[in-house]
Amino acid sequence: QAQLVESGGGLVQAGGSLRLSCAASGRTFSSYCMGWFRQAPGKEREFVAAISWSGGRTYYADSVKGRFTISRDNAKNTVYLQMNSLKPEDTAVYYCAARRFDPADYGLAWEYDYWGQGTQVSVSS
Repeated sequence: QAQLVESGGGLVQAGGSLRLSCAASGRTFSSYCMGWFRQAPGKEREFVAAISWSGGRTYYADSVKGRFTISRDNAKNTVYLQMNSLKPEDTAVYYCAARRFDPADYGLAWEYDYWGQGTQVSVSS
């Protein structure tokens, strides 16, 4: 069973950057597909990015493509989300998620078995 802890959120001006980290417990991290989701007030949780368990494939929501980059470091049991050119509409609580191996659909929240507690990202205009 994996435990996930996010960090790196904060307040940034539009156009700025943040890097989120998600540290996972357990010895099988390298077999986990990892994803990032976000939820803004009054909105449903939405997919942001995912990386396959092998690290060979990455997936992004259209709204963040070209601005966000997901990566993983299996030696550190950590997945990262580098967020550049941030916009006010990126403001949300960002959640890290994990599941063993790759899902049929990386963008579906219910495909993931483990979730972190979330980290707040606020982008001012």
